Amino acid sequence: QAQLVESGGGSVQAGGSLKLSCKFSSVNYGRACVGWFRQAPGKEREGVAAIYFGGGSTSYVDLVKDRFTISEDTAENTVYLQMNSLALEDTAMYYCAQGRARFYDAGWNCRLHGDDYASWGQGTQVTVSS
Repeated sequence: QAQLVESGGGSVQAGGSLKLSCKFSSVNYGRACVGWFRQAPGKEREGVAAIYFGGGSTSYVDLVKDRFTISEDTAENTVYLQMNSLALEDTAMYYCAQGRARFYDAGWNCRLHGDDYASWGQGTQVTVSS
């Protein structure tokens, strides 16, 4: 399995920005997805954004669609999550994960279902304060 390491978390005031990085040791699928998930205390894990690695298609949960941007650097095996206009409810541990792309909507795409992802990082904490 691929090893994934997240970085870039921290504490920020509401309205601020952070950029998370996910660097991984290898790409284990011919058609791979890299996703960002988050889990706040007492809440279930939720998918935030995902990218078809090397293919460019992206998926976002509605809550972040206009504020977060997922991007990739294929040469560096790294995926980023730029988070702008952060709100208190964005406070969570953020995890990146690697999984398999699926064919739907006439192309290869990535779902935000945790079950699609087999390799996970240890997480990076994001804390937003007022």
